[in-house]
Amino acid sequence: MKRRQLLGGRWPQLGRRLALGTVLLAATTALTPAHADSYPSKPITIVTPFAAGSVTDATARVIAKFISDKLHQTVIVENRSGAGGMIAANAVARAAPDGYTLLLTTNSTHSAAPGLFKHVPYDPIKDFTPIARIGSFPSIVVANNKTGIHSMAELVAKAKENPGKLSYGHGNSTGQITGETLKFRTKINIVRVPYRSNPIGITDLIGGQIQVMIPDMNTALPQIKAHNMVPLAVLTKQRSKLLPDVPTLDETVMPGFDLLAWAGLFGPADMPPDVVTTIAKQVHAALETEEIKDRFAKSGIEVYWSDPAEFKKFVATELVKWTSLIKEAGIKPE
Repeated sequence: MKRRQLLGGRWPQLGRRLALGTVLLAATTALTPAHADSYPSKPITIVTPFAAGSVTDATARVIAKFISDKLHQTVIVENRSGAGGMIAANAVARAAPDGYTLLLTTNSTHSAAPGLFKHVPYDPIKDFTPIARIGSFPSIVVANNKTGIHSMAELVAKAKENPGKLSYGHGNSTGQITGETLKFRTKINIVRVPYRSNPIGITDLIGGQIQVMIPDMNTALPQIKAHNMVPLAVLTKQRSKLLPDVPTLDETVMPGFDLLAWAGLFGPADMPPDVVTTIAKQVHAALETEEIKDRFAKSGIEVYWSDPAEFKKFVATELVKWTSLIKEAGIKPE
């Protein structure tokens, strides 16, 4: 009784200060994030913008398995293909920034979309938290076995002899930009056939529905080795170690051409820094393992690590680069 009178009666100000201090301490404790200790406390979803079987999907599943094992939590890979990857990207941009919904994507959604489409429902810079650059996806021009086309020169010649009768397929922005640049530079008329992902286009190529395809190396390699299609040229200035006898577009009909797709992991904007660090460290650790390095290399995936800060700068630079390539190819936004 005396203590209550002392605090609330004779020293009312001290009583009020102690009470206020207790409230503030409780509020501070409630607001202080404990992400580093508690994350992840539930399953993580990695959304990919292309269908199952695509190189992006394959990469996501390798990374997801590693993170799941190390963080002792379920990691789900969810494929949301369509609209050039924008469906998946927009879904993640609108998700809660708590680290439980991530996007493993490519230049299609973050470098090319603003130049290819009139309306992009997200900002590739402002609406995302860059977590890590993972690697690069080299691509290649291939032809159906029955076309009689065995080189880029033959492709251009046949297209000029048959304007509008040949078609090329693509399952991402890299293939579209390359195909349209080829048409612009060589003055040929071939029909563009877009696909939701490269594996679907490869099926049509082998079946004869299209004559030419520009897929990523990961999708094309098994079919090239099985002699189901003819490799014509790689998109990078340097030849591929996996197909050293196949020339580059730079060597053949498109001097100076050099295009390399990239892949990286993002989250929604404003993710907690400690959660970003946790995920980035696990991705880095995955890319350092010999097993994953070897697995990626055999699939034509080039490992390239960038931390969140470096990746953020890279994304901004690539947006400018790809927008310029799209304009050069004369592509009109859809």
